[in-house]
Amino acid sequence: MHPPGGDRSKGQGNQPLTGPHLTAVILTLNEAHHIQECVRSLAWADEVFVFDSFSRDETVALAQEAGAQVAQSRFENYAQQRNAALTAVETDWVFFVDADERGTPELGAEIRQVIAHEAEAGWYVPRHNYIFGKLTLGAGWFPDYQFRLLRHGYARYERPVHEMGIVDGATGYLQNPLIHYNYLDRAQFHAKQEGYSSYDAAILYQQGVRVKPQNYALQPWRQFWWRYVTLNGYQDGLHGLRLSSYMGYYEWVKYRKLAALWREGQSGRPLLPGQGR
Repeated sequence: MHPPGGDRSKGQGNQPLTGPHLTAVILTLNEAHHIQECVRSLAWADEVFVFDSFSRDETVALAQEAGAQVAQSRFENYAQQRNAALTAVETDWVFFVDADERGTPELGAEIRQVIAHEAEAGWYVPRHNYIFGKLTLGAGWFPDYQFRLLRHGYARYERPVHEMGIVDGATGYLQNPLIHYNYLDRAQFHAKQEGYSSYDAAILYQQGVRVKPQNYALQPWRQFWWRYVTLNGYQDGLHGLRLSSYMGYYEWVKYRKLAALWREGQSGRPLLPGQGR
């Protein structure tokens, strides 16, 4: 693993460096489809650093062709990978971007402004989530703030999934969104939610939470109501109704998986990966 190098007096695309040095970091694994557009969308950063988890496709070559610096590190979890990337770069500020996200000139200008003139050590950025190709502004997908912009040396990440930023200092909220091409189709959406429901069920199991019969009805309904009514999913029409229903269904799936973990534990079979009775 090697840190990015190059002339720090020039930015991405040989633009003159003004203000604090800003590195955009993209975590990747088999992102050949997205990587070049993502790199190009961050041209307002001083450099773009792709931190790759040993992709088996053309991600690395395409990233380098687009002008990014590249390093590789074995993936354990999202918090670990972001922290490893922070160790690998030398810069004043880091802006984390996923390969299926795109920066905009407006966001770049705002970031340049706050890192040059504001005192906060970290910033949350909103996202415009495109789900099945449709901009989704209800049901919890907007503003969808993510902790991505941080003063180097002042922050770290914790929690393996849905990682959380820990900041030594004040934080703020940006106004201009990242563009996030989230779930391209229903198959990708359902595959992701299956994974999240397994993770959430395992967390509940580790906390000693047992399933009650009413959980199978009340929790899915509460999730649907929260998404569709409280978080304004209805504003997205049929699309919002569908997404809210899906999320209610995966609450039911989560509790079904939690019940299965308890049954397996009581039968003497292995409980969770890496655990026994």
